[in-house]
Amino acid sequence: MVVRESLSNEIESIMTVIGHNYDVVVREITLGRTGRKAAIIYIATIGDTDTINKNVLQPLMQMEVTNEDSQSDRFKERVMQSTISLSEMMETDSRTVCIRNLLSGNTALMLEDISTYIILSTSNLEGRSIAEPTSESVVRGSREGFIEKISTNISLIRQRIKDPSFTMLQYHVGKRSERELVVAFIKDIANDQMVEEVCRRIELIDIDDAAESGFIEQFIEDNTFSPFPQVMNTERPDRVVSALMEGKVAILLDGTPFVLLVPVTFPMMLYSPEDNNERWLFSSLIRMMRYILAVVSLYLPSLYIAFISFHQGLIPTKLAISITSSREGVPFPTFVEAMMMELTIEILREAAIRLPKPIGQAIGMVGGLVIGQSAVQAGIVSPIMVIIVAVTAISSYTVPLYSAGIAIRMLRFFMMLASAVLGLYGIIMASLLILSHIMKLKSFGTNYAGVYVHYRPTDWRDSIVKFPLKWLKNRQKLLEPKNKERLNIHETQVEGTGNEGSAE
Repeated sequence: MVVRESLSNEIESIMTVIGHNYDVVVREITLGRTGRKAAIIYIATIGDTDTINKNVLQPLMQMEVTNEDSQSDRFKERVMQSTISLSEMMETDSRTVCIRNLLSGNTALMLEDISTYIILSTSNLEGRSIAEPTSESVVRGSREGFIEKISTNISLIRQRIKDPSFTMLQYHVGKRSERELVVAFIKDIANDQMVEEVCRRIELIDIDDAAESGFIEQFIEDNTFSPFPQVMNTERPDRVVSALMEGKVAILLDGTPFVLLVPVTFPMMLYSPEDNNERWLFSSLIRMMRYILAVVSLYLPSLYIAFISFHQGLIPTKLAISITSSREGVPFPTFVEAMMMELTIEILREAAIRLPKPIGQAIGMVGGLVIGQSAVQAGIVSPIMVIIVAVTAISSYTVPLYSAGIAIRMLRFFMMLASAVLGLYGIIMASLLILSHIMKLKSFGTNYAGVYVHYRPTDWRDSIVKFPLKWLKNRQKLLEPKNKERLNIHETQVEGTGNEGSAE
């Protein structure tokens, strides 16, 4: 074993790396009556000072002399096993690991004539309390949402998964600001090749600071130039647990409340966590409505442009007369009119998000009404166009996932441009282009089109129409899980007929 030559030199080497900052505390002490020298280093602003004083400093300074003190190894074991009263500690001979733990709020203990560092878990990072997720509201379901502390997020998942196969792999991303990253999956369900691919992509990440899970998403996605999100993000622990039970992989990053889920398909973007909590009839109706409204949000403005500009003969006579009279005096072509109103809606939507919440809601509602009414009275746009844009905007709000809604909003402008150039033919060509892209796109080896690519009747039971829970016996084959059986109907029925109470 290499013996440390000077405790002071070692302290100076560490301070040279982390800097002589005001909140870095260095305390050199004598270990009670043993006469041995030691030093602790911690950062007061992110460390628990009370724990350090009570469980580290006080026991060390009250140590008594024993016959084993002359042997360095025995003395170190005595310090770690019977002196310091902390549940978590580790030993390392790497200065890099020591500094990483210091910057995470832990305490480094260095003993004279012993070359290793003893890392003590004393971090006390401040964070907000668990609250309801703001981006994924549900009527029926859990009200708990993730926060910025990864340890709390892991505990929220562990509370719901009491399975010994639940596995977590730890990584650190970011060169200058290392952040803890955890890859979570259920070992006997998730496909091994998929898990290895996720880990491989994470290991290749080379960045100074991964400030948010969006950084990780951009590094690990399959197609950078696709408008469709290939990684799902969520604030809901119940959604993560449901995905893990299906064989997916969750990626948790310290410092963000958004957890990533892979692989995903586009149909999954239209599913809500509430679908699993309601009876199948209601869930099926709501899910079908989402599909229809997503199509309305994508196609309605472009269809209006195509019919008015190119295919007036396809419009019923009375409706055509009504539209023509409402457009009388409008100085702009239909495409320009629609583009102006769509851009106005997007501006109002962005302004409502950036402003404080009470003001943002008022600006969104009042701004839309005032601008729409004023534009009609001024003769800049027609009343029918205001109705078209309003129905489109409301339909886009029904998409449960924000990133999927953004993709539909982007493609809406592409469809409007295609319809302005070629009418219905342009819409058909643009639709074929989008569909071919979706069919070709993959998310960690899984077809992005989901169950609509593979003819597997059992997978269709939880697609547009959600079948009763008793019929969803097997997991989707699309993800190729190890354990394909989700529900043992026979055992469930047998257990349900007994009169015995639960042991817990």
